[in-house]
Amino acid sequence: MDLIQQLINTKYLKDPNIIKAFQTIKRKDFILDENEEVAECNAPLAIGFGQTISQPLTVAFMMELLDLKPGQKVLDIGFGSGWASAILAEIVGKTGKVFSIERIPELAEFGISNIRKYGFIKSDRITVKVGDGSKGMPEQAPFDRIHVGAAAFKIPNNLLEQLAIGGKLVIPEGQDTQDIVLVERISKDEYSKKRFPGFSFVPLIEENKSLS
Repeated sequence: MDLIQQLINTKYLKDPNIIKAFQTIKRKDFILDENEEVAECNAPLAIGFGQTISQPLTVAFMMELLDLKPGQKVLDIGFGSGWASAILAEIVGKTGKVFSIERIPELAEFGISNIRKYGFIKSDRITVKVGDGSKGMPEQAPFDRIHVGAAAFKIPNNLLEQLAIGGKLVIPEGQDTQDIVLVERISKDEYSKKRFPGFSFVPLIEENKSLS
């Protein structure tokens, strides 16, 4: 049984648009050559600089929580290999847009080279930036959805403020192990939060004060 079918059978993949994106955007195109034989393994894989491409189960879970729709404007923080950014771009479609941030310049180059395989940069469906993801991308805010692929000790205020009203953010929060937190912005000053414990992510380097 292939990896995508496993994720469908275990209910981690449910949305037809997300399933199609996983089928279209091949994980093998976003890993190091040395890991090609384990591209379909449901586990994180090293991509250098102390970073990983996330476990497919975890990526699927976060994508489902985001409840993505075609035409949405999405911020992807810690794009690393570029896999999640490419999946996001495939889901939001030609009328949507993904803005991606990676803090490690050499890793960003790796991710950009992978994203280019699908033409998303040339077609302007993904815009990439090297920088501190905890600061978000205020010049492009607000965002309908924000996906964070690294763990913050606390959710940065910057990201909450850059979320559109009605928008959703998924972010790992915690130190040794993390909760994946789904945040929805209800109004200018009101947010709802739902927690899903038991995950492990590389850390998000963030310097900003956060909401508790």
